[in-house]
Order: sequence, then structure tokens, then C-alpha cells
Amino acid sequence: MSDYSLLKPDFSKGLLPVILQHYTSKDVRMMGYMNEEAFELTKKEGVVWFFSRSKDRLWKKGESSGNVQYVKDMHLDCDQDALLIMIDPVGPTCHTGADSCFNLAPSFTLKDIESTISDRATSSEEKSYTNYLLKEGIDKIAKKFGEEAFEIVIGAKNKDKTEIKNEAADVLYHLGVLLYNSGVSVAEVEAVLASRHESKNNFKGERQTIQDW
Repeated sequence: MSDYSLLKPDFSKGLLPVILQHYTSKDVRMMGYMNEEAFELTKKEGVVWFFSRSKDRLWKKGESSGNVQYVKDMHLDCDQDALLIMIDPVGPTCHTGADSCFNLAPSFTLKDIESTISDRATSSEEKSYTNYLLKEGIDKIAKKFGEEAFEIVIGAKNKDKTEIKNEAADVLYHLGVLLYNSGVSVAEVEAVLASRHESKNNFKGERQTIQDW
């Protein structure tokens, strides 16, 4: 995460175009405009403020609906006259009730799996398969992960794309449970991958970087 408190947009060209993007799914949520006061309020309060061109006033996104957009990070473009804000939204972003003002295809990431597993783990749903695995512990979780991984091998040997896709989904889910049980987040795994991607000289021996894969 960058230190966005140091950002200095160029307002000499007028209002600053701003894109809101979900910080985990990377879905583009909306575009708006800021003047300097809206930008400073956004930095100060950690929620998105805009300048409304139609109403000619400042407005906090979600001030009526309660669907505020919490700021996770901000980045200026190379000319310092456009802003990308990574957000953690409360509810939908679009005033229509849709998540995004853009017509986007549904997205699903490993962090969505992580979130679902976390929700199941803290719920009182006794019939939850996730809760069952977590109660059984690492031996059961590791055994199931190994079984699903082997099923992918069988699917690959059979050249059955449908089987491979289904078993891969099972593997990723059980990996998510294993990570949760071990106290390792998806973000931590992503950080390792990012580190390997940034420098191929960070690791020695068999631990290869992404460029070497």
C-alpha cells in the first residue's frame, strides 16, 4: 500500500477524474470528479468524497444510501491529473443498486473463497462442510486437499476438461480451508508471488521466480 497522504494532484486543469476500483476483486465500480477540497476530505476521512458537477457542491459517496466507499489506497497517473482509488465498499457502489456503474461480467477470486470460509468458520451453521473440516483439524483438511489434488491428476490423464475444471475448483476451496486453518491469508501468498515476480535474484536453488516458471 502506498502512502497516499503525499499525493499532490494537478488541479490546474480543472476537476480531477477519479476511478473507483474494488481493492480485492479489481472490479471498476464508478467514475466521478474531485476538486481539491473533495480530495483533501477523502484523504482526511478515509472515505470517498466527490464534487458534483450537476449540483455544484461537495458530496460524500453514500451520504444518502449509507453505501460509503472506504479508501484502501490511491494512485495518481503519470501526468498527476487522474486518480485511481482502491476501495472497500459498503454495499453497492452504483446509485441503481448495482455493484458497479459499468456492465461487468461477474468476477470471483481466491479472496472471495477466503471470505466465504471465514464467514462459515464464524457462523453457527452446524451443517457447514467448512465447519466440519475445521473442527476435524489439519489432518482431515490435508487429507482432503491431497485427495482433490490427485483427482486433478486423474482428470488430466483422462484429458477430461470438465473433470479438470471441477477438481481444480475443489482443490482451490480445500487449499483455502488449509490456509485459513494455518492462519495464512491469501494476501500473504500474493505477497510472496509478487516478491518473486519483482526480483528473480531473491531466491536460490529450487525456489524459482515467476520469470523462471
